[in-house]
Amino acid sequence: MRQVCEGRKRPLTVHQLNELLLICSLVLLSAVAAVRLSSRSGLPSLLIYLGIGVAIGQDGIFNVKFDNAELTQVIGYAALVVILAEGGLGTKWKEIKPALPAAVVMSTFGVAVSVGVTAAAAHYLVGLDWRQSLIIGAVVSSTDAAAVFSVLRKVPLPSRLTGVLEAESGFNDAPVVILVVAFSTAGPVDAWYVLVGEIALELAIGAAIGLTVGLLGAYGIRRVALPASGLYPIAVMAIAVAAYAAGAMAHGSGFLAVYLAAMVLGNAKLPHWPATRGFADGLGWIAQIGMFVLLGLLVTPHELLDDFWPAMIVGLVLTMVARPLSVMLSMLPFRQPWREQVLVSWAGLRGAVPIVLATIPMVAGVDDSGQIFNIVFVLVVVYTLVQGPTLPWLATRLKLGDTETGAADLGIESAPLERLRGHLLSVAIPAKSRMHGVEVAELRLPHGAAVTLVVRDRTSFVPLPTTVLRRGDELLVVATDPVRDAAERRLRAVGQGGKLAGWLGTGGGNSG
Repeated sequence: MRQVCEGRKRPLTVHQLNELLLICSLVLLSAVAAVRLSSRSGLPSLLIYLGIGVAIGQDGIFNVKFDNAELTQVIGYAALVVILAEGGLGTKWKEIKPALPAAVVMSTFGVAVSVGVTAAAAHYLVGLDWRQSLIIGAVVSSTDAAAVFSVLRKVPLPSRLTGVLEAESGFNDAPVVILVVAFSTAGPVDAWYVLVGEIALELAIGAAIGLTVGLLGAYGIRRVALPASGLYPIAVMAIAVAAYAAGAMAHGSGFLAVYLAAMVLGNAKLPHWPATRGFADGLGWIAQIGMFVLLGLLVTPHELLDDFWPAMIVGLVLTMVARPLSVMLSMLPFRQPWREQVLVSWAGLRGAVPIVLATIPMVAGVDDSGQIFNIVFVLVVVYTLVQGPTLPWLATRLKLGDTETGAADLGIESAPLERLRGHLLSVAIPAKSRMHGVEVAELRLPHGAAVTLVVRDRTSFVPLPTTVLRRGDELLVVATDPVRDAAERRLRAVGQGGKLAGWLGTGGGNSG
């Protein structure tokens, strides 16, 4: 195993493959078990995955020697593509739409402010040269939505705040990657207006390709009935990855392309959507586990002590000055309340992206790139330990926890019936849905749609118009092609607003 990790060019034997599969499966099982500890403690799971990598690394239990920064960067990029795709698929357009202008400003202008302030602190307070300081400032300016929301499971935020944080984390990866590559590979840094123009062009190309690929992919999947339901998740992820590759090969931002393409697909009401969402979620977990374990292997723990205090200083300025200042200036045109600004500032957790980006200067051969990686690694770990567990507490103290007990959204899965020119909708009624207590006739589905079966307590039956629906029921609804979308809108409207949805202002329409 050690020979494999050291990157020797000997071919992999079957015996070594068996060892590798055993170790990888044990690591995955340990990481899965660690998620329970993470959810109970409020710590982002990334810290546990990093710890697993460190534990089996050079100063750890198995003393595995791994120093291939280039391989780590390649695998890290691939993992980030999957993570961004999974994040985009789970992004609800109705939640981020109102927050989109603020998120765009924070992920561009806000990033610039954060980079400048953090780089100045690294140069004047720590003594790094300007190139190293700018690289560190750019690397740590990207936030991680997975880290933020993993500690907000018990205290969910209002949708206007989750929209800002989620959109910002999806958008700010792209300009940050461009900045880090520019600072790491260029000689003297280009004039600021040249760099800004390059960033704007790459973002525009990435956005155009991502939206185009997403729209075309959604159009195709909705109109082609695949022979097996398991093919739909594969097709969706393949389209999202294709958007990244196309964007990157066109010299645009592949990261922005994959996020936007996935967001379009995630809001297109595709067939077998719950299965697709579960498949993407599983791939996202595997990507996070593999990436962070690999990053933990790459670090040498005994070398971190020399860079501990520089990381603390840079992290303190980033957390207490750079991030709040960037949020405050970015939010000036939107007049966001100060309490929300405080929470958004504190919620700027660093996770996957900064540590992966810290390998770019190592691969580019930047002087003292090992110190840059160590500073970023320590900063991410320590300040995530500080911010992660305190974020729910701060949300509660600021009275920003979403205490509304409104209805949960329905789980609706659609399977196309191509030869019958129709769709079969599988509807799961969650515990808080206002569809509870509604009679089948009171659903007022459009003509061409009907509830054909109800599954309750593992027993199925054909409902009558007077059958009262209950929480936990699963419905099978058959709808013809022309009314498929209207039927789903109506079901969701009743789930949110009850039997009077449409008459009391809730969406969904009245169809008779």
